[in-house]
Amino acid sequence: MFSIGDFARLGLVSVRMLRHYDAIGLLRPAHVDPLTGYRSYQAAQLARLNRIVAIKDLGFTLEQVRTILDEKVSTEELHGMVRLRRAQLEARISADLARLRGVEARLRSIETEGHMRTAEVVLKKVDPVRAAQLSARAASYESKDVGPVIGPLFEEICARVERADVRVVGPGLAYYRQEDDGSVMVHACLPVNVDPDPRHDFEIRDLPAIGTAATIIHHGPMEAAGPTFQALAHWIEENGHRSLALAREVSLHCPQDRAEWVHELQIEVAPV
Repeated sequence: MFSIGDFARLGLVSVRMLRHYDAIGLLRPAHVDPLTGYRSYQAAQLARLNRIVAIKDLGFTLEQVRTILDEKVSTEELHGMVRLRRAQLEARISADLARLRGVEARLRSIETEGHMRTAEVVLKKVDPVRAAQLSARAASYESKDVGPVIGPLFEEICARVERADVRVVGPGLAYYRQEDDGSVMVHACLPVNVDPDPRHDFEIRDLPAIGTAATIIHHGPMEAAGPTFQALAHWIEENGHRSLALAREVSLHCPQDRAEWVHELQIEVAPV
């Protein structure tokens, strides 16, 4: 038997925490001295303590911890809960980092106000493209919503095209369609020279030519493209044009290091 202090040290928790667990009936001492009230614990109780702390640290309330323990969750199930929680935390961290990069991009936009890179905008015709395509819906056109959608889409279309032994004949591109409810259809495309085939688990789509596109090159990750988009917007307005659609994003160079990414942004325009 161990005193509450010794048991707390062995279990890497505080005495206060053990007293609280006792008070709510989550982890009772093995013995309580009727005269002194001193609590004593057995080594076997460390197993329950470990489960309590692990499940609580996954984000469950103590009442939920009690329910889970009463259902006698196995070690394998605990590992599954840990894997799920890890995935949730990683997704949250990824979203927070994307949000931070978005804030930094907004700050760069503020810093460049008054000296936008409008001289770098090129007006040109964009040829039609036949592409293998996968699509999914994003909640909005904000980078925090588009980023988690477009990345997995490109990974999946690349894998499917490779499995189909279809040769990619040009740089990948993304385009977007605004929906009435504010959401956006996100399309990830790879240029190909094949006809539609029911055996393919992707769509073959002929993207129409763009008669007149205002284009600009963006260097760096796409979540930091705000200043580049705003430079393009200033050029469009200052040169008497209006935009007709959301931008196409052509992936010119996408190495492992996202800071070295290069994209061409293309917005279809027409004279005002």
